[in-house]
Amino acid sequence: MQPNNLSSKMPDAFVILFFVIVLAAALSYAVPPGQFELESVTKVVDGQTQTRELIKEDSFRYASDNAQGVSLFAAGGDIGMLNYAFEGLVSGDKWGSAVGVVAFILIVGGAFGIIMASGAINNGVLALIARFQRADNVILPLLFLLFALGGAIFGMGEEAIAFCIVLVPLFIALGYDSITAVLVTYVATQIGFATSWMNPFSVAIAQGIADVPLMSGQGFRMAAWCLFTALGLGFTLWYAKKIKRTPSASLSHTTDAYFRDKQTAIDATFSRVDSAILLTFFAGIAWVIWGVTAHQYYIPEIASQFFALGIAVAAIGKLTGRMSLNQASAAFQQGAKDLLPAALIVGMAKGIVLILGGDNVATPSVLNTLLFHASEAIGGFNATVSALFMLGFQSVFNFFVASGSGQAAITMPLMAPLGDLVGVTRQTAVLAFQLGDGLTNIIIPTSASLIGCLGVARVDWSVWIRFVWPLALLLGSAAAATVVVAVLINFS
Repeated sequence: MQPNNLSSKMPDAFVILFFVIVLAAALSYAVPPGQFELESVTKVVDGQTQTRELIKEDSFRYASDNAQGVSLFAAGGDIGMLNYAFEGLVSGDKWGSAVGVVAFILIVGGAFGIIMASGAINNGVLALIARFQRADNVILPLLFLLFALGGAIFGMGEEAIAFCIVLVPLFIALGYDSITAVLVTYVATQIGFATSWMNPFSVAIAQGIADVPLMSGQGFRMAAWCLFTALGLGFTLWYAKKIKRTPSASLSHTTDAYFRDKQTAIDATFSRVDSAILLTFFAGIAWVIWGVTAHQYYIPEIASQFFALGIAVAAIGKLTGRMSLNQASAAFQQGAKDLLPAALIVGMAKGIVLILGGDNVATPSVLNTLLFHASEAIGGFNATVSALFMLGFQSVFNFFVASGSGQAAITMPLMAPLGDLVGVTRQTAVLAFQLGDGLTNIIIPTSASLIGCLGVARVDWSVWIRFVWPLALLLGSAAAATVVVAVLINFS
């Protein structure tokens, strides 16, 4: 119990975000806003003509000589420090940013509320455990590898939230904890994301902007994927074994009681109704995977697919007498309510970027000024040190822009030509972006996917950061070593 008592003294994620907002507001009084000019660049990629808006070289200029500062409160839709919660929640559009991810979390949470209320998942989990007592020795490494491949091949991120909903109860029933489930699902996807050789949402975009042949450097990146996946899997198996031996050592032992109580309260008899619901569920998951891989479905489509899946399960429950329509409605509301804190954090985290002026490079902002001066500072070192600074910069910048494609669009037009000046190949600059972007997603509170998975697992971010920092340090050290090797072999 002692670890949980200590964790209760840690500041809540909402408190941490508030003080980061205060810091961002203070920076707005100390740093003058700046902006870049954009230019249209047309290239032929795989026989198709593509036009991108990229940052024009040497185009940075200050919008004013003095820092302007944000007001404490603003009217008329402007941004003030105390406006950050509302403005953050309503920023962006349905394709991402804040409002789209918030809606995704609530709708998927509601849909899975119905699925979990049907009892089919829990009955199936307990029946599986009873039939295969030692299957968990295979389940953990197999699932970790599959999720790491998902991150590498099609940039799996937000989708991990849905899998967490299903796998958290499974892992707790197997004798592990909710943290193990987050490791196997979300952390595995981000390791794959960071070392991907073909992810269309990060490496492909970054290579296109950096004028590097698309999907080039696959051999080196595949080797990096094997190394980082082995490190992550080794850490996960070590931790899982420790928790299974001593469950009370888990930082989430108290909060996991919520799932343990639900499992002991249900009838573990597996019926035909359970079979029908689970078959429907797996068909829905297959539909989602098909949509993502074959048609590039993203947040709007995936949310709607899971909503349809929830309706289908509710219909089966009604027809079989498992649940009434009112019970299905109540389960949907409860599922969304359980993930409301995670949705709120996603919106409030976006407020940090808004306070700094936004992430549009063509609009005056403090963030643009910080970006420019960071790139200038990196250019003053030799190739190896500059590459390491690139990695560090991308890691820090990911706190403010936690979108892989968004970060690539903002930073690569500066990092790629900067690499030419200091002797760092553009392929290595892309690698530094990948590793800095992907690996820090496992710790930053501004990552919508991380906060969503932690919300599902009922693990507070302050508890998570106390747990995950050794793994983050291990992966960060491996990332630095990988970048150094890339410089030494002139990776191109």
